[in-house]
Amino acid sequence: MKILYFAWLRQKIGTGEERKDIPANVTTVSQLVDWLRSEGDHYADAFKDTSAIKVAINQEFADFNATVQSGDEVAFFPPVTGG
Repeated sequence: MKILYFAWLRQKIGTGEERKDIPANVTTVSQLVDWLRSEGDHYADAFKDTSAIKVAINQEFADFNATVQSGDEVAFFPPVTGG
């Protein structure tokens, strides 16, 4: 799976992009986030408040209940504000 991190998520995790082999039991964004939290303190810190994080799967907005698969591109980013 290709995982992208933007803005402060990239800063906390230490990279903007990585490829990970996710376990077979990780089938939703929420499960992916839980699994990423277990990968280290920097992930746990980045994903401690998921209400401040948006997600896209294969460049389409999604929610944390959406299904993910090993070949997907998953992007995490803060909400965009503008005016």
